Amino acid sequence: MPEDIQNVQKRFEELIKQVTTLTELDSLKVEYLGKKGIVTGLLKKIPTLPASERKSFGTAVNSLKSLCGRLIQEKRESILKSQETTDVDISLPGRKGYLGSRNPIITIIEEITHIFYSMGFEVIEGPDIETEYYNFDALNTPDYHPSRDIQDTFYLAMPGYLLRTQTSPVQIRTMETHPLPIRMISPGRCYRRDAIDPTHYICFHQVEGLYIDRNVTMAMLKGVLSVFARRLLGKQTQIRFRPHFFPFTEPSVEYDITCTICGGKGCRVCKNTGWLEISGAGMVHPKVLEISGIDPKKFRGYAFGMGVERLAMIKYQIDDIRHFYNNDIRFLSQFRGR
Repeated sequence: MPEDIQNVQKRFEELIKQVTTLTELDSLKVEYLGKKGIVTGLLKKIPTLPASERKSFGTAVNSLKSLCGRLIQEKRESILKSQETTDVDISLPGRKGYLGSRNPIITIIEEITHIFYSMGFEVIEGPDIETEYYNFDALNTPDYHPSRDIQDTFYLAMPGYLLRTQTSPVQIRTMETHPLPIRMISPGRCYRRDAIDPTHYICFHQVEGLYIDRNVTMAMLKGVLSVFARRLLGKQTQIRFRPHFFPFTEPSVEYDITCTICGGKGCRVCKNTGWLEISGAGMVHPKVLEISGIDPKKFRGYAFGMGVERLAMIKYQIDDIRHFYNNDIRFLSQFRGR
């Protein structure tokens, strides 16, 4: 091996023994094996040598290059191993992957859907942007009804269109296009100009149901809602109807369930009545059936609705509807695994 190559090798071996960090090692690698490195410079000398010396000189330089590469790799592994034993406590437990949690609204919608699906109800969805016809006119809501006021409804720039205030329009669309009998529910998002407070929000979710057939009665409606309430909130849950008015049902009722906090005995949550209000229901108004092309003399039906946030607040004892929409991880993490 030529003397200058031996000197380079000797110097490299001395320097690599002094290396203690990966940064120093990378610098040494560039100094010797980089494009302008010492070893690279020796390789560039080969074409300038006499033909008789080129082969032996090239072999020696390539051997030096391989040696430098091997020593650098060994040194790198040694440094990494040293860092593992000094910087990492291998006795600590491994880090678990972070799992997100589902919003309780989604969980409740799926539970509601599963319960009604098991009772033979079909799930049908509709558009969030609706026409005044489907949102009001076809539901027998007159022009002077307060719900049509601009203070209550989000009207769009396009005349006659709005953000739906309820999922009832899906019922009208279904009656127009589906063969009888009809047994369906329509979960979805709704929008109203409500003042935001612990029980109201400008966006909320509803699940409304509809059953159209011959000889449908209020007793059937109460039976279905009773089964639903007991399966969602427990076997002890009872349901009651109170007379009310809705333009799209006649007779109309609001329905309540026994308070899940006190079991119907009376407490602060239910205002000592023992009951919690859920939503409205009733027999489909004959005029709504006529508008949808169904003969009210041959067919009858019942309809019901419920607020998803309301049910979630009752089931999980949540005191403020705004928690559902604030995306606070501290709140959402409580529902992980549910």
